[in-house]
Amino acid sequence: MAGLSLLDLGFYISETEESPKHVSGLMIFKKPAGKANFFDQLLAQCLASSEVSPPFNQVIKLGSLTGPKLQTSPDFNIANHIISHNLLAATGENDQRALHEFCAQLHDVQLDREKPLWEFHFIDGLAGDRFAIFNKIHHVYADGMTLTRWLSKCLNDSPDQPFFNVLWNIERSGGEREASGISIGKIVNSLVQSGKTQIKMWRGINKLALQIAAERAGLTKNAVAVPFKSQRTPLTGQAQKGRQIAVAKVSMARIDALRKRTRSSLNHIALTCIDGALHRFLEEYDADLDEPITINMPVNLRKEGETKAGNRIGIVLVDLAKRTNDPYERLREIGFTLRNVRHQVDGVDPEAMVAYTLALNSVTMLIEAIKLSNVLPPLGNTLVSNVPGPKNTKYLDGAELEEMYPVSTLPAGHHLNITLYSYNGHLYFGLVASEAIPDIQDLSVFIDQAFEELEQAV
Repeated sequence: MAGLSLLDLGFYISETEESPKHVSGLMIFKKPAGKANFFDQLLAQCLASSEVSPPFNQVIKLGSLTGPKLQTSPDFNIANHIISHNLLAATGENDQRALHEFCAQLHDVQLDREKPLWEFHFIDGLAGDRFAIFNKIHHVYADGMTLTRWLSKCLNDSPDQPFFNVLWNIERSGGEREASGISIGKIVNSLVQSGKTQIKMWRGINKLALQIAAERAGLTKNAVAVPFKSQRTPLTGQAQKGRQIAVAKVSMARIDALRKRTRSSLNHIALTCIDGALHRFLEEYDADLDEPITINMPVNLRKEGETKAGNRIGIVLVDLAKRTNDPYERLREIGFTLRNVRHQVDGVDPEAMVAYTLALNSVTMLIEAIKLSNVLPPLGNTLVSNVPGPKNTKYLDGAELEEMYPVSTLPAGHHLNITLYSYNGHLYFGLVASEAIPDIQDLSVFIDQAFEELEQAV
């Protein structure tokens, strides 16, 4: 058995039918030329790969005296997790919008807790001799950084390399959770380390609390973002069933040109365009804000080279720019804000940031559980995360991975999540929203427009 951290457990116990907590990825491949029945052969190879390693053969047991554990499933069946579809047969269409709508339906369904919490959906029948893989993996297993690391080990760097390593049985040296077990030495060492960790954690929590109190009292200005002060908008509210998926992509060459000319980072550029797009989107529904939009932003808390499974992230709040029609002014303001955020994260111990994240998430989970997300102020206006992916082209048994879009989960009290993923010279935007928002496709168009406007302003 392997133990779960409080952060891992939070993703599990906060899950409802209206708010599933799996994360997904949409990968679109070009079939290799000259290989008849490639899709069927690939599917058969995956179904034949029935050897599974943790956590992909494990289920969660909550009744243990030592706390919730991941436990090996006694009746694992690979056929429950590898599922085949034909887009044209299922929808009557084979274009990009049909694919997104079909994947949104898959994403809306909660994973079966009686089985290991993952699924790979192989989707044939796309236009242009393409196929897609839509994976669903519960957040309790891993965070975005870990999933990206695992996935990179699965795909090949050349079309001539043999069949890929399946994700559910990939060798992950040092990537497992610590197994449960008790010894006198372990107990003593744990107490000593726990005491040191507790001191640093509480010192960090006190520092974060003082920063927020000073900002709320007006003693500082724009030093940190204050939680639960955001206005309610169509982007926030009580969880409900139904999902939408939209995507956007921008070439890294365009982004790098802007970065060099403005001395900015990728996050500066991306958040500037997201900020402009969100304001325009809210204007469409007469709900734009005069105050800055506040985003929840996950940050990676792993040390260099750390490869343990599970979740090791913190959530920080970021106030974006004041309302403006000048994209360059927006870029400058967001640059200042992100500098303050970096100072805030680096100034406390990672365990303090984890505890801060757990505290914020506990409040939002409670608000959603008692059905007050449509009444009380939200933690922020939306969640935006950025996960770096492979820089070079990847292949799956000779099939080129052309595009890769992240599709994440919706946090409590929010109707929108935007995840960025960089791959092979492009930055991909994966947008997932509940059906409380009329049409998320508009937002993806506004992101493209915001990039063009920023380029013109610079």
